[in-house]
Amino acid sequence: MPDSTFDAVKHVEHMAAVLGLAVDPVYMPGIVGNMARTAEIARLVTDFPLSDDTEIAPTFHPAQVHPAMPHSGSEGA
Repeated sequence: MPDSTFDAVKHVEHMAAVLGLAVDPVYMPGIVGNMARTAEIARLVTDFPLSDDTEIAPTFHPAQVHPAMPHSGSEGA
């Protein structure tokens, strides 16, 4: 459910003014749409429940792909 307290139009207009950006009105719907989507993604992240004793990982270690595992893509296509 979208955050009803965030107004993407007002936010974009305010930030454009703060940054001294002239936004062509033709681009405003796309900018506002992207800002609204970004706000929704951020809400999903910030609303994720964490306990008070959760610690961040000191280092990110990406998963390693086993050599015998097929890779996603167009091999054999």
